[in-house]
Amino acid sequence: MRPDLQALPDADLRSASPVDADDVAVLLTELGYPCDARDAAGRIRSIVDNDRQALVVARCGGMVCGLLALDFMYYLPLDTLTCRITALVVRNDAQGRGLGRQLLREAERRARFAGAARLEITSGSQRADAHAFYKACGYSDGTLRFIKRLGDA
Repeated sequence: MRPDLQALPDADLRSASPVDADDVAVLLTELGYPCDARDAAGRIRSIVDNDRQALVVARCGGMVCGLLALDFMYYLPLDTLTCRITALVVRNDAQGRGLGRQLLREAERRARFAGAARLEITSGSQRADAHAFYKACGYSDGTLRFIKRLGDA
């Protein structure tokens, strides 16, 4: 945590619902994935309708200030369940105050509860600050990930 910022009290964490669409849209846009509230509502519905995914919003002082998205998948090489963090974002004005760590603890809690043997997160190569944060939270460098785009996504 940055010494010039005061820690946030523990956030209220709950599963997202379509009523969170405005806040989710803002957070995804802040993460670099622009969308509007209508798009966010559709994305939330996609996750709510899939029992292998979860979307958590963090409310601090009455405002949504962070989110966490999880995907649970069978991992053939290890014959086990893996939990992948597909999105983790904390509002810019709330960063450095402990919320990201709280969201990672929630991811670990949910992964363990689901029986996952490991938790992984992918992060763009340009996000050096995020990489330092993940390492400080006990994550280690994993394997390289290669992507081939098959459309607009």
